[in-house]
Amino acid sequence: MGAKLLCLCLLPALLAYYIYSPLPAELAEPCTVMLFSAAFRAVGHLAEALDMLGLMHYMEGMRLITVFEMVPVMSDENVTVTDTTFSNVPVHLYLPRRAPAGLRRAMVYFHGGGWCLGDAGMKIYDHMSRRVSNELDAVVVSVNYRLAPEHRFPIPFEDAFSVTKFFLQSRVLSQYGVDPARVCVAGDSAGGNLAAAVAQQLLEDPEVTTRLKAQVLLYPALQALDLDLPSYRDNDNKPLLPRALMVRFWSEYFTSDPSLREAMASNRHVPAESAHLFQFVNWSRLLPEEMRKAHVYRVPSHGSAALARRFPGLLDPRASPLLVSDARLRRLPLTYILTCEHDVLRDDGVMYARRLWAAGVSVTHHHAPDAFHGALMFLSWPLDLAVGHRLFHRYVQWLDENL
Repeated sequence: MGAKLLCLCLLPALLAYYIYSPLPAELAEPCTVMLFSAAFRAVGHLAEALDMLGLMHYMEGMRLITVFEMVPVMSDENVTVTDTTFSNVPVHLYLPRRAPAGLRRAMVYFHGGGWCLGDAGMKIYDHMSRRVSNELDAVVVSVNYRLAPEHRFPIPFEDAFSVTKFFLQSRVLSQYGVDPARVCVAGDSAGGNLAAAVAQQLLEDPEVTTRLKAQVLLYPALQALDLDLPSYRDNDNKPLLPRALMVRFWSEYFTSDPSLREAMASNRHVPAESAHLFQFVNWSRLLPEEMRKAHVYRVPSHGSAALARRFPGLLDPRASPLLVSDARLRRLPLTYILTCEHDVLRDDGVMYARRLWAAGVSVTHHHAPDAFHGALMFLSWPLDLAVGHRLFHRYVQWLDENL
């Protein structure tokens, strides 16, 4: 009886210890974030256990999050939703029901999830796509690109690019009543990475004659060269994307070989002959003083040339859009970038905004000092936070004014 009573008393304490994680005072709605972060960590621990037991790959275990969030493809009174394919890639197509006043604008959207998780059919992405389609009277193409580890780089990028290229054909735009001068690409996190890479690659394809009006990058991952930026240091163990998980996402995008993950974790994965690329991600030059803080810039140690040869995606601009030259950047369309203070990817977005601005591109950079990575996921019940609504409203307003 005594042992049972002791266990009963200890259980709430252990549960509270597991749930609790110190959060910055300025973080929006910290209690809800803490609870969701604990649930996310629990799934991560379960995935690690299943991986260690050889029952399933770590990322397959993490996809439990996706499964719990899936909703059926259903139209409503405002939007017709169709599950179809563009260029043999599955997409969810959102078409406004009301009669058009003229040609509509359009968005091609890529979901987040570290190239390993996520689905266009998740409740949050369905919710955002419906709202953008209805509120902006826009056609939305939400892309279900193939995921790592089953389909590694460059396959997710190639899926994203082929869908966009297909949609930009004159006959397809005409079929859906889209104005060819009012099309954008957009995405969050890894999806922001794909949107940025697609926008760059479209400029190099002579078969594409329709040019994007804009790119919308929501807390995007934009480079795998330097994983010791101030944002990585500041947010090493903060929700919802700790440094170790982001390193895991990056490495799984290229391979499950643990040697790459170990090299990336110690920031020793770029060979000496590629050191010239660090100029494109030199945060001591590209970050404003308030984000550099007291951090001291350290040139990353050189890694194995053999490792880089085995996984060339490490140095490929289609994986790391920050690596392209200024000459290529200046041809890009007008840009909206959202960054969050409490996010390991904060500095990627800030550096890209600074480089685009220096190249003469029209850039709107919205930095949210109280927000965290994935804040837009908190936009519908039961994960309904004011910060998610505020950030969503801000970027949709920008679209309404600029697209």
